[in-house]
Amino acid sequence: MKRFGKGLYKKSDTIPEFHLNNDDYGNSSLSNDIGQNEDLLKNIFQNCSDIVYRKIVVAGKLQWLVIYIENLVDEQLVDDHVLKPLIAKGTDQHELPVDEVEVLDDRTISVGVSHTTSEVVEIVRNVLNGHAAVLENGDNKAMTVMVNGFAKRSLEEPSSESVIRGPRDGFIENISTNISLIRRRLKTSKLKMESFTVGEVSQTQVIMTYMKGIATDSLVDEVRERINKIQIDGILESNYIEEFIEDFPFSPFPQVQSTERPDVVAAELLEGKVALITDTSPFALIVPMTFWAGMQASEDFYMRWPIATFVRWIRFIFIIIAVFAPPLYVAVTTFHQEMIPTNLVLSIISAREPVPFPAVIEALLMEITFEALREAGIRLPRQIGQAISIVGALVIGQAAVQAGIISAPVVIIVSITGIAAFTIPRYSFANGIRLLRFPMLFLAGTLGLYGIGLGALGILVHIMTLRSFGVPYFTPVVPLTFKELMDTLIRAPIWAKTRRPPSTGSNNPIRALQGQKPSPPENS
Repeated sequence: MKRFGKGLYKKSDTIPEFHLNNDDYGNSSLSNDIGQNEDLLKNIFQNCSDIVYRKIVVAGKLQWLVIYIENLVDEQLVDDHVLKPLIAKGTDQHELPVDEVEVLDDRTISVGVSHTTSEVVEIVRNVLNGHAAVLENGDNKAMTVMVNGFAKRSLEEPSSESVIRGPRDGFIENISTNISLIRRRLKTSKLKMESFTVGEVSQTQVIMTYMKGIATDSLVDEVRERINKIQIDGILESNYIEEFIEDFPFSPFPQVQSTERPDVVAAELLEGKVALITDTSPFALIVPMTFWAGMQASEDFYMRWPIATFVRWIRFIFIIIAVFAPPLYVAVTTFHQEMIPTNLVLSIISAREPVPFPAVIEALLMEITFEALREAGIRLPRQIGQAISIVGALVIGQAAVQAGIISAPVVIIVSITGIAAFTIPRYSFANGIRLLRFPMLFLAGTLGLYGIGLGALGILVHIMTLRSFGVPYFTPVVPLTFKELMDTLIRAPIWAKTRRPPSTGSNNPIRALQGQKPSPPENS
């Protein structure tokens, strides 16, 4: 175990150089001979049957060569804005001799985003990202034009963050669509989008977005530095980024907030936080994250504030139940029976009489079974998953009680605990809370209430030592900041939230003018 730990923490003085994507063409440039350039690209894309080489010959001589990947581009865009203008130019004798590539960009190619380069590696990278490359005879430069057109799903309501009242659009796997969803909500030039390419093989685009003038420069610089340090072969989902940039990787509590909702990202950006959008992932990352952000749902801000505050306190109560209910049952029934009223003790003893296991084993069996049912319900197709959940909860639970394997009180306790965990709005945060129940059960089964006390103290100490990009995880409660409590323990009215959180929005603290509390007209 010690050796395993050393392996995880092993650091080298120099970062080994990646070489997965550095082929022989790594530093080569195009030549003036279009035939040589064609051979070079065909050698690079050898055995790639989806690469299209479209040649345009003028006066019996190859004049232009257009290269693209047929499944990554919109072929209508390629036909209308690249191929047809080039063919028309080639048939117009007055236009010959042919201009340079830069002039093509101005006079012929009618696509908004284009780039001219002579570096082969850059041309290959753009083609792999869905661009079309235009090579010209007698010129050692190529123009790449953005004609992306790969398939994408339509906008849908996020399944992990559904609301009764609020926007129904959610992020999808296309990064351009996700950026547009944020831009539609924050129409200002202060909204910055910095692009990074992460992953030696996947070449995944990651966009760091923040509000200039609200987010602190130190936070933006820290996020930028952590992204630039990532060296890996591929980024397949935003969780890859999350695990590289979080502060405490062994903690059960997430220190990076993930969301499928563009309105949540827009709201957090207005509080001075930084968001990361990853191509091919519908989940955006937001930093820094606090404990209380894990307890807030986007719908809190779309319902009346007294109701939202009440619901928020319900969550606070149920998160305590989610962690401590099964351990308390085990501790009390095993070591501290005197704390239970006599009638209740007799009822529990009567229910547990046929059960051959001690209370801690009984609770662990039920908790593990519950987690297995939950996992099966998620992984199976939706129709079968619902059936599995109902069969598991009703049939197997009832049968296990009648068979004397478990007692009815444990079924009740575990059921309430499961419901309590589902009230936590952030899925990754709820996962961490569920995980805490198991060590707490061991402590309760061995040390009783003293064990629960030790476990609770350990959890509190751990939470208070966590940091997320320099921000204490338990802020604003520890360290205590009265100004931020207005949006933590209660959901203050929108007109009362006149200042941004000091921990992230100190650059521009004022978010609304004071004195906007609504009231009836004076003459009414």
